[in-house]
This record gives sequence, C-alpha cells and structure tokens, in this order.
Amino acid sequence: MNTKMRRTLVACLALCMLTTGAQALTMAGGRAANGQVTTANRAADAVADEAPDGCHARPKVGLVLGGGGAKGAAAIGALKVLEEAGVRPDYIAGTSIGAIVGALYAAGYSAAELETLFCQQEWLSLLTDRRADLSGDPMRQVDGVTYVFGFPVISRDNPSFGMLRGVQVEQMVDSMLLLKHAGTFDSLRVPFRCVAAELKNALEVVIGEDVGEWAAPPRVARAVRASMAIPGLFKPAQIGGRTLVDGGMMNNLPVDVVLDMGADIVIAIDLQQAKHADKQSKDNLVSAIGDWLGLGPLANWITTRPDISKYNVNRRLADVYINPPLPDDDMSNFGNKNMTRMVQVGQTAAREHLEKLRAIAQETSEGR
Repeated sequence: MNTKMRRTLVACLALCMLTTGAQALTMAGGRAANGQVTTANRAADAVADEAPDGCHARPKVGLVLGGGGAKGAAAIGALKVLEEAGVRPDYIAGTSIGAIVGALYAAGYSAAELETLFCQQEWLSLLTDRRADLSGDPMRQVDGVTYVFGFPVISRDNPSFGMLRGVQVEQMVDSMLLLKHAGTFDSLRVPFRCVAAELKNALEVVIGEDVGEWAAPPRVARAVRASMAIPGLFKPAQIGGRTLVDGGMMNNLPVDVVLDMGADIVIAIDLQQAKHADKQSKDNLVSAIGDWLGLGPLANWITTRPDISKYNVNRRLADVYINPPLPDDDMSNFGNKNMTRMVQVGQTAAREHLEKLRAIAQETSEGR
C-alpha cells in the first residue's frame, strides 16, 4: 500500500470515528428533549457531510420556493412528491408566500401538515387583520386604528403606505414556529433564508443566520412578514432601520441564494406563470423624474426591471425546475376549494420529475 492510499484510508477512518462520536453526542444531548436544534446537532450534521480527499462527499440539496400568493398551495403539493421520493433539503430559500412555506418547512412541518394549514385557514381574515366583531360597522376607530367593515385601513402608529398591516399572519407564523421551538433562524432544523427588498433603494435584502449586516437577525416570522409585504397592499416592515417590502420586487425565485448557502443540487418550485425577456435599459422621462425626486434607484428599477433578468437566470440554474400550470389563478385565490385544487396541480407537476427526484434522493442519502 503506497503512502497516498494509506493517508486516504487513515483520513476515511478518522472521518468515521468523528461521525460516530458526533452522532453519539447528538443522541446524548445534541437535541434537547423538546426537539430544539442545538449547536452539537448541527456540528454532527456538518461532520457527517464533510469528507477529505479520496472520500465521497455527499452533495447538498437546495430547495427554492418562489413567490405567488395563494398559488403557494401548489408548492405544498410539490413538496408532498419530494417527500414521497425521499428528498431531504439541506438548505431552503423562499420569497413572499415561498418564505412562509419555506420557514415552516425548515422548522419541521411536513407537507401534509402544511396542506392542512393552507386548506383550513381563514386566509382573508388572516392576511387582512380583519376583526370579525367589527364586520357590521361601516367605519369605526379602535385604539388608533380605523376599520371599515372590520378591515383595518389606517393606523395612527403606522401611517406608512399600504392598506394591510400583516399583524395576524406574522403572529400565526411565529406561533407555529414556536410550537417547533424554532422562532429564530439558528433554531430551525434546516438552514433557511428569505428574500425581501429595500423599497427606496431598490436593493435585494437576504435575511437569515450569518447573512447581511444585522446586529442580530430578526425573528423568522418578522423576516417572513417583510418578504411578503407587497408594496401598496401591505405596509412595509421595519427591520434594523430599513424599510422592507416583498422580495419578489428583486428576486422572486432565489436559486442564487441557496447556491450561496452551499447547495450542489437545486430544486426550484416556481409559481410564476408569465415569462418575459430581459428588459433593456433606456433613458426616459421616468428616470429623469425619479432622479429629480431623489428616487433614482426606484425609477431605474421601473425602467430596467432587474428582477426579470435575475429570474430568467435563476430558473435556468435549477437542476429540477417545477412550474405548476396555474394560468387561471391569481395571487388572491385563497379558499378551501382553490387550495385543494392547487395542491393537486403542484403534485401533478412535480410527478413529472419523480424519477429524477428519486435519483437525487439516492445520491444524497449516503452519510445522513
């Protein structure tokens, strides 16, 4: 046996010993009795996935969940097929409704549990913060908030542009995450990042553990709330002194985000139906007025639409691209019947890739 082979054998043996020790540590106390992810648990996962030269390194799977409002139910249908195939993501990134689904999936909720949530939830009241006890009043003010037939339209404490505050959906996400002991990014079972956008400067903002310029990452639910703040509909979210809105403004299918996290294989679930060619930059009246008003970056976004260019690049980078056909549905089609149907559409679209998904599951199962 030559020296190189001997060194490789020793390295592999050492890896096995480290993995066994890390797994023993995890069994002994790496995951608390309440299911919370700990540093020891993540360390064990990291050791199991690393390999020296000459040993097989397990490819990492990145799951991308695009934005699309109520069409997020189709993403859940696709997740059911991923689970059936045995695919377990190592990284998750999401935008808007994809951030909601992604955060809950990263916390440990199964696709079946998410399906129950989507199909049984009263989404109209949840998203609009509607108060059922005020639904019969044409207009009423309570605690500085003006309600019209129970819908909050003006808030004394948050006069920023946008009708809806998104308080209830943020509280719902936070409470569900807390049930899994996963209210913060570092407590999620699967590393997760979501995408928002800074409105005034037209900048993409990626939120997660060890990313960005935050003194400390916000709570996951707060980050998700920012990611889904559709401009004009939801009031922007204030995080770390920044005014953030829906990440779809800059990156509606964040394939590049999971690649940056370390993914080798990317599975993207894209809810967007319309496809557009890249927009060419032109100097026009919009840009001139934007510069004059001090809104140059936002005006430039309107004239160039960099989100379209990034979207076109990202969907080509995906190894498995699932695009459920939902031509007659829009972002607001919440409701039990619509949700159930869209889950089925997502399942059908994902099944077209079932053979490849099973191959990915087999390739990435070694070392888990």
